Amino acid sequence: MNISFIGGGNMATALIGGLVSKGADAREFRVVEPLAAQHASLVERFAGIGIFGEATAGAVDGADLVVMAVKPQHMHEAALALAPHIAGVPVVLSIAAGTRIADLSRWLGGYPRIARAMPNTPALVGAGISGVFAPVEVNAAGRKLASRVLEAAGAVVWVDREEMLDAVTGVSGSGPAYVFYFLEGLEQAARELGFSTSDARKLAYTTFAGALKLAQASDLEPAILRAQVTSKGGTTERALTTMEADGVKAKFIAAVKAAAVRAHELGDEFGK
Repeated sequence: MNISFIGGGNMATALIGGLVSKGADAREFRVVEPLAAQHASLVERFAGIGIFGEATAGAVDGADLVVMAVKPQHMHEAALALAPHIAGVPVVLSIAAGTRIADLSRWLGGYPRIARAMPNTPALVGAGISGVFAPVEVNAAGRKLASRVLEAAGAVVWVDREEMLDAVTGVSGSGPAYVFYFLEGLEQAARELGFSTSDARKLAYTTFAGALKLAQASDLEPAILRAQVTSKGGTTERALTTMEADGVKAKFIAAVKAAAVRAHELGDEFGK
């Protein structure tokens, strides 16, 4: 397996690290990264990795997969630089938010074998999830390799329409921020109820982690698990009644949908 990464930032590092932890040799990877400081970081962490300052033929020749891992606002420039060297690559995997396959293909001079994924930041600790789409031009081997790379940093959900990646962005791409927002509120409430900052954080984080672990271990849907914790006339019922009166769930659902709409808008903007 030989994989070239265009961009050597956090997400590329997470994917390479995940693959190496699963037995891949660092010498199987090449990274195009213009920043000298990031060069040094990659070489220090992955002995034998190939580092290139720009997209040249040598950066991708013989690659089984090229991963486009640059920021969306830099994707156009990166793709144009890569275009003269990409024809012989079996498949390209884009993990840049908002950049649509048709636009990337155009920038790559009509290259058609592109899979597109939307990962999220827990990939940095091997606990991410990626939505991924590939058109018919990407064969089974290409899909399998794309899955292997993404699964090195977490779970994978395939979607059958590219536009569903906007929904993935709204749900799981932005999702970690929703969790952190909830943790902020739970921690602040604990502090205002008299706990120290360290104890408030411990209560909030452990409660969230434990509840998630319980949910993942159960076959029951969240609504039933919630009901099991909610005694009639009790403390949990009082809290949930307050939330429902303020429309918390409805507003949260609307917020996730708004994020998905914004993802579509960004696709329009980045594709110009």
